[in-house]
Amino acid sequence: MSSSAEPTAVSDPDVQPGRSLGLRQATALIVGNIIGVGIFSLPGSSAYGPITLLSMVLVTVGALALALLFAGLSRRLPADGGPYAYSRVAFGNGVGFFNGWSYWIMAWSGNAAIVTGWVLYVEYLLTQGGAAPPLARWALIGIALVGLWLPALINLNGVSKMASVQVVTTVLKFLALAVVSLVGVFFIDTANFRPWNVSGEPDRVAIGTGLALGLFSYLGVEAAAVAAGRVRDPDRTVPRASILGTSACAVLYLVSLCVVFGVVPNSELQESNAPFSTAVNTMFGGSRAGYVMALAVVVSGFGALNGWMMLCGEMPLAAAKDGLFPERFGRLSGKGVPTFGIVISALLASVFTVLSYLGSAGYTVFNTLVFMSGITAAIPFGFSAVAQIKWRLRDGRQLHTPRVARDVIVAVVAVVFSVLFIWFSRNTGKRQRGRYGCRSSSALQRSCSGSRSTSRSAPTCCPPTGSAVRSCGEEVSD
Repeated sequence: MSSSAEPTAVSDPDVQPGRSLGLRQATALIVGNIIGVGIFSLPGSSAYGPITLLSMVLVTVGALALALLFAGLSRRLPADGGPYAYSRVAFGNGVGFFNGWSYWIMAWSGNAAIVTGWVLYVEYLLTQGGAAPPLARWALIGIALVGLWLPALINLNGVSKMASVQVVTTVLKFLALAVVSLVGVFFIDTANFRPWNVSGEPDRVAIGTGLALGLFSYLGVEAAAVAAGRVRDPDRTVPRASILGTSACAVLYLVSLCVVFGVVPNSELQESNAPFSTAVNTMFGGSRAGYVMALAVVVSGFGALNGWMMLCGEMPLAAAKDGLFPERFGRLSGKGVPTFGIVISALLASVFTVLSYLGSAGYTVFNTLVFMSGITAAIPFGFSAVAQIKWRLRDGRQLHTPRVARDVIVAVVAVVFSVLFIWFSRNTGKRQRGRYGCRSSSALQRSCSGSRSTSRSAPTCCPPTGSAVRSCGEEVSD
């Protein structure tokens, strides 16, 4: 299709089977995909301290712009495939092919990242908050594979089954974040917000790198647009679900992160594999509240894996129907689901998850893949925004309305956000990993001056006594 093609549907939603998602289910899909484990790990995974809050404010502006962008695009083109469909119709098959593969890679590689963070909270429960010995590596791998393949099996049983699980898990995770946000504000100690930037890096670098970490927590704003072929009345439902779901997540994200950074000193957050559980324990005392929080995060991560597994099949399904993905991705099972897309995505995510536990090489590849999953999302997001600019500028020559101007401004913000994310993600892994492959050197020094983590679920950051460190998370006895 040439670049001058009109924006007509590439995959007609009216002929798609299994249109099981109403407003409630579509909103649950968005909230469920956005709130996974990224937000629950962010306070501990960032080596920059409370300045990450400013990064999240900027990311939230970008995420809301993306929600408005996809709301507008889904009214114009209510076809399944979301960002892939918009780029193909606007710029032709070549750009559509590139964006389709980019988004699909993001979807399954993102599942590998989600499940690895999910395992940290499962281990927190099984080891009673670290009181028991850490789990063996083979056990962690087994737990991770269960976390990937159980959502795949749910999706293989039909869209209605997936939607039911998504609604339940979304309600539970939303309630958990709401409780932390509402109760936690009474426990905030403003002294914990100082120092603002603990990394030793310039504020510009700290904020920029926080953008790269933050976007991963907001992936999913486009979920209803990608699955538009499964949504009832998509030209009305998708825009409403996109705005409602993203706005609700934005409020909870910002308040809950302020609570965690304000309740727990940053030095403790840096040493915690389950920062939200640490915060809840600090608020209520003891450890039982932390276990409940960890259980809520486990449910949250499972719900995110369930929703993203659906998108792993739906986006390739749309591209296959347009002849840009192999024909097998376009086959539907008797239950109306793209079996091949779901299974191959789960298999690829499993391979990279196993690699993340196999030592230095696998872990390095995995960390790079985490940031690559965000970059491969930012690319189709950017192309979607450019497509909207193209169409709205053409509309503006005929219609001079405030809505046209608003849509162009939103799209420009989305383009800037996408470019900034890619720019700051270029060397994020290098800055975060530090000397021993974990965090920046200043964070490493602070961590090594305190207690040494012995958990094998996360890389060893400090050179252990009596051992030589070959690489991150890999010890060699003297």
